[in-house]
Amino acid sequence: MRLLTAVFIGSLFIVSNNTLAEPDLKQQTISYKQQTHTINSVILNELRTVVVQLPKSYQANPNKVYPVIYRLDGAGNIPLISAVMDRLQNNNRAPEVIIVAIENTNRLRDLYPTVNKEPQGPVGEGGGAARFLAFIEQELMPLINKNYRTHNFNVIAGGSAAGVFALYTMQANPELFQAHIAYSPAVWWNYGAPVKATNSFINKSKDLNNYVYINIGEEAGVMRERYNELQQALQSNSLPNLRFFSDAFENVSHNLTSAAGAFNAYHHLFLPKQMPMSALSDDIESIDVYYKKLSQQWGEQITPPEAAVRQLGYNLVNMQQYERAVAVFKHNVKHHSQSVDALWGLGYGYELQGNIQQALIKIEAALNVVDTTYPYLDTLKETKSRLQTQLNKTQ
Repeated sequence: MRLLTAVFIGSLFIVSNNTLAEPDLKQQTISYKQQTHTINSVILNELRTVVVQLPKSYQANPNKVYPVIYRLDGAGNIPLISAVMDRLQNNNRAPEVIIVAIENTNRLRDLYPTVNKEPQGPVGEGGGAARFLAFIEQELMPLINKNYRTHNFNVIAGGSAAGVFALYTMQANPELFQAHIAYSPAVWWNYGAPVKATNSFINKSKDLNNYVYINIGEEAGVMRERYNELQQALQSNSLPNLRFFSDAFENVSHNLTSAAGAFNAYHHLFLPKQMPMSALSDDIESIDVYYKKLSQQWGEQITPPEAAVRQLGYNLVNMQQYERAVAVFKHNVKHHSQSVDALWGLGYGYELQGNIQQALIKIEAALNVVDTTYPYLDTLKETKSRLQTQLNKTQ
């Protein structure tokens, strides 16, 4: 009976937070604002154009800062990122972001670190990635940080040649970007030079606090062989702080891998406000560790949300792990000592644990802070009466 009650109450919590419902698309009517910058690059000795898309809340929240996604290959990629991020944001699974789309001039020159000598590709092309990265680091990023309210969480993303460049940036300056997304990176280039460089970098690294996502479509032959080598090098790493994810899509062409992989790339990257059970260890402080990392990503200080932590407790109740559930409920009350729901959750945990006296104390504490607008006030009072009756019978 206790387990059924726990399942029912946990289900009520989930429904009340609308996680089972599709977002109301009619509410998504605020348009994005875009601004174009033309940079006279001293490093590249040419004019470079970037398009900056600001979050919908940018004007209304003048003190808020935002992570930045730097998307290679131009503004044509912005709609896809926006659509994916909108859905994630509506489900509290990602922050709002600033998107900086970098237009191309000489794509192959800028994006490949080495000059290609392999006959199957354009021989003699490439080799300008170091200068292009210097442009991004020394000219573009300072401009963006000066003109916009940026947070120091930067993502770089690109496909094919741009995917190679995204991986190269991690090797050249591991702390410049906190996440690297490479859709079907063209690692066949120059006899697999990008694979060799990445493998060497991973093997030499002692610590790498970063995120890497790669994918591949229907490519076969040398491209597939060298991609598999890259995937294996990243997958087998022994770096505890490197978060690596990859996808392989059958019947998806090379040019569509960015569309196929965008959701997973950003879904894996950003920590959701609802802490998953997989992140909860036996150490209850793992809750604070999780939300510290989330705050670093999102660019705002996020105390463990009352409802999210309470849901962790309900999940443990449903697993009949009552002792751990009480520990989680206690942790919730530590952060939200004046919350009726947090106190009631702890009282509920104590009741299931069989500690009726402590359960009654917490329900009384909840009643001491509740006001008449609380929708479940009568139920809370009934709970107190029921627990008092049970306690009287044992005395």
